[in-house]
Amino acid sequence: MFEFLQEGYRYRKLSVELKKRYGTKVYRLPINAGFTCPNRENGQFGCLFCDETGSGFTTIKDIDIKSQINEMKKRYINKGAKKFIAYFQNFSNTYAPIEKLKDIYYQAIEKDIVQISISTRPDCISDEILDLLEELKEKIDVSIEMGLQTANYHTLTKMNRGHTLAEYINATMKVKNRGFELVSHVILNFPNDNILDVIETAKILSVLEVDGVKIHSLYIVKNTILGKMFEEGKIKIGSLEDYVERTIRFLEYLSPKIVIHRLVADPPRKGTIFGNWEKPKIQIINLIERKLAEKETYQGKNFLSWYTPKTEKFKNIQNDLHKNFYVEL
Repeated sequence: MFEFLQEGYRYRKLSVELKKRYGTKVYRLPINAGFTCPNRENGQFGCLFCDETGSGFTTIKDIDIKSQINEMKKRYINKGAKKFIAYFQNFSNTYAPIEKLKDIYYQAIEKDIVQISISTRPDCISDEILDLLEELKEKIDVSIEMGLQTANYHTLTKMNRGHTLAEYINATMKVKNRGFELVSHVILNFPNDNILDVIETAKILSVLEVDGVKIHSLYIVKNTILGKMFEEGKIKIGSLEDYVERTIRFLEYLSPKIVIHRLVADPPRKGTIFGNWEKPKIQIINLIERKLAEKETYQGKNFLSWYTPKTEKFKNIQNDLHKNFYVEL
């Protein structure tokens, strides 16, 4: 379960796992398929933090799927890239009629594409869509990415996610029951969340046996509701040190079987009001990894203590958490 420790890592890294599976380094190709989101239709403004690209600022617009793939591949030619993942990234990539979805997904099948990754929402998962993806899975590996963001359902409402925690759990169970690889997205530093929310999020993902997690730091983009709130001083983002601590605690309570796809967000270069404390992404990753080593901790360190709650250690952890909670009150 903790073989990544023997491999010299303190968490289960995506790059390592992909190389094990496909025999070489695998590169992700973000694709803009022209989807929208049910949370942005009929006068709705979407999640408070969502920008006009739907997190698709690295994609290429206004050209067909195969042309996007070919253009993206050119970026990695000099790196000796041989295998790729076609990543349908921005907005909700299952939010369209079945025939349209089928046409779009099948355009991404090429001999050097080893996996199709589809990003979507809990309220855009249906049996009909899963039937289509099962058909697709007979021809190529398929993974589904789905945002939870936080287990704090009050925060989900405040951020206007348009779905509840229960809906996320329901969609996750449907996806996992069909045998699909599932990657969930989380944001660890929402202004209204505390360390208990971070730990609870890790626990829920572990119990649901998701396959991977993308950990994001909250960034704020101009011309969003959250951007306006930030400029008006209505919200504050915690410190970098707090984010690092939250990430470490999240990893400690997360199942060691779950693959970590990302440790910190990659904000857009244009329009960002606040992003990663004005630090390069790699610098924050290095800081998290260094702190893990300094603390002699790792992903899953506290997992068994709560997942199999029959030890005195579990009781001590619960007591500490309760004590800290009441002190905050």
